[in-house]
Amino acid sequence: MSTPTDIDPEKLGAARDAVGAAHDALARLDGPALDLLILEARSHNAWLDKPVSDDDLKALYEIVKWGPTSANGNHARFVFIRSEEAKEKLGKCLNEGNVSKTLSAPVNVIIGYDTAFWTRLPELFSHRDMTGAFRENPEHTQTTAFRNSSLQGAYLMFAARAMGLDIGAMSGFNNQAVDEAFFAGTTIKSNFLCNIGYGDVSGIFPRLPRLSFDDACTLI
Repeated sequence: MSTPTDIDPEKLGAARDAVGAAHDALARLDGPALDLLILEARSHNAWLDKPVSDDDLKALYEIVKWGPTSANGNHARFVFIRSEEAKEKLGKCLNEGNVSKTLSAPVNVIIGYDTAFWTRLPELFSHRDMTGAFRENPEHTQTTAFRNSSLQGAYLMFAARAMGLDIGAMSGFNNQAVDEAFFAGTTIKSNFLCNIGYGDVSGIFPRLPRLSFDDACTLI
């Protein structure tokens, strides 16, 4: 990434001070914080009858939007589904085994990606013209948008947990049907779904195994 040369020195100093202050205040997470985010966090299949408000979802996005993306492209688009009408549309797109746990969640999120994200780069990455890299290369545009929306979907999941919410991400749905139902006539496509709410622990199962470091990682 190229480095901007016309940054206001005061803004640059403030940014560096903020990063340093964050590290000084909390060098790393451990204990209960890591348990909440990942070590004891679970994918939920059952939900309490407890709403998630508009303010909650707006606060959630205000966290998510600061996660890094390629060329600051902000590639993801999020559709938060709560109404009965929208849930009915979504239900028709789900694999049969995912209908109950999805429609019973207070909020269903479609994590999508905009294949025309590059049209916003002059606004979001103004110090260098990156539009040409995508305008004439649809394959590169698709790959970049999909990859970065996946990242932003993960940011959404961790941010929700950090706010005390529970999540259940899934791929068990028909992407084409979702695109036709929710994104027809747009440049947006669906990536994956995530249910958000307050989990009912009665729906939790024992953890499944994970690959060991030696199985999944290489040190070179």
